[in-house]
Amino acid sequence: MAGSMEIGMKVISFCHYLQGPACCQYLADMGADVIKIEPLKGAFERHWSGGNSWVTDVSAFSLAVNRNKRSIAIDVKSEEGLAIARDLIADADVLVENYRPGVLDRLGLGYEAVREINPAIIYASASGLGATGPAAKRPGQDLLMQARSGLIAATGGGEDGPSVVGAAVVDQHGGSLLAMGILGAYVRRLQTGEGARVESSLFAAAIDLQVEALTKYYAAPDRANRVKRGRNCGSWYHDAPYGLYTLTDARIVLSMNDAGKLAEALDSDDLRALRSIDRYAERDRYAAVMADILAKRSFFQVESVFNEHGVWFERVQSYEDLLEDPQAKHMGVFGEIDINGKTATLINHPLRYDGETPAMRRMPLYPGTDSRDIMTELGMSAERQDALIRMGVIGQAEPAELHHG
Repeated sequence: MAGSMEIGMKVISFCHYLQGPACCQYLADMGADVIKIEPLKGAFERHWSGGNSWVTDVSAFSLAVNRNKRSIAIDVKSEEGLAIARDLIADADVLVENYRPGVLDRLGLGYEAVREINPAIIYASASGLGATGPAAKRPGQDLLMQARSGLIAATGGGEDGPSVVGAAVVDQHGGSLLAMGILGAYVRRLQTGEGARVESSLFAAAIDLQVEALTKYYAAPDRANRVKRGRNCGSWYHDAPYGLYTLTDARIVLSMNDAGKLAEALDSDDLRALRSIDRYAERDRYAAVMADILAKRSFFQVESVFNEHGVWFERVQSYEDLLEDPQAKHMGVFGEIDINGKTATLINHPLRYDGETPAMRRMPLYPGTDSRDIMTELGMSAERQDALIRMGVIGQAEPAELHHG
C-alpha cells in the first residue's frame, strides 16, 4: 500500500516520556497496531510540553511521539482494569514499557507474569541506566545521560568548556535502538515461535551514539590531552579545519577538506603556507588562521568558491531556516495536522519504503480516544463498556478534561 507498511505486529505500549513512545511510533509508522495503555488522565507527555508548546489543548510533546497509535485509558490498579490489560496482552506480539524498573512487576505485569499469559511475547523494556547494577535506581533522563556518558565533555572540550547537546538525542536514539531490537526479536519469533526479552537503556544509547569517538579515544596515545582543542575545532579527533566558523553575516561548518583546495578556494597565502603541516597535531593553529580569514568574508563570498572547488561545508541553519529548506521540502520531512482548527507541524517518519514515506493514519489526541473500539474488539458489549466507564475503570477523556499550564 503506497505510503504505508504492514508488518503484522500487535504492540501493547506501557510507555511515557520520550524513549518508549518514540520506539512505538517507529513501529506504528511501519504498520504495527500499537495500542497505548495509559492512565485515565493520560501519560506524562500529554501534560507537559517544554517551551509552552501547545496546539489548542494538545501537547506538542504528545504530538511528536504518538502518531499512528491507538489509545485506551485504563486504571490498571483496579482488578477489572488489570484484567482488561491482560486480555490485550494475551493477543499481542509485543509489550513495550519504559517505567522505572520494578513498576510493572508490582502491578502484576512483569516479564514472568506476562509470559504466563502469553509465552511467545516479546517483552521490551527501556530504562535509564539498566534494570540492575549499582546505578539502576538513579534517575534516568536524557541530559543526565549526556553528562554521564561523556557526551557533554566531548561536545564541548574546547576553550568554552563542555556543551550540552541542543536536543534529546539520547532519548530518540534509545527509542530507535529499542525498535530495532524488537524487530530483530520479531523476525526470530516468526521463524521459531519463541518470544524474547529485549532491554535497552538511555545510558547504553548515549554510549552507542559515540561508538566511533570512544573507540578512537581508547586507542589514542596521550588520550586525556587529545580532547582539548580551540573553540573552532568541532571534534577532538578530526584534522583542522573541521568545525564551526563565523562569517560577517552567518556561521558555517567545514568538514573534512583538502588543504590545497581550501587555500585555492580562499586564495590565501597564509593557508598555502600551512598546506604541509600536520593539521591534527597543529589543529588549533590552522583553525585560528582559517577563522581569521573567514571572519572578514560573507556567506555569499565563500559559497560560490567553496562549491566551485568542491569544499565540504554547510551554513548553520536555524529551525526557521530548516522549515524552508528546499531539500527538506523535497524529501517531505515535515507534515501538517489540524488540531481543533489550528495547524501543527510534525516531523514525518525518517525512512522511505518503496519510495514512499509512511502515511499518518491516526493521531490519538486525547487519552482513551480509541477505548470503545478496543473494548469492542475484545468482545465487550456496549452495556459493559458503559459500566466500565462509569466505574472509572476505563477512561474516554474529552478535550475539556485535559489542562495545562
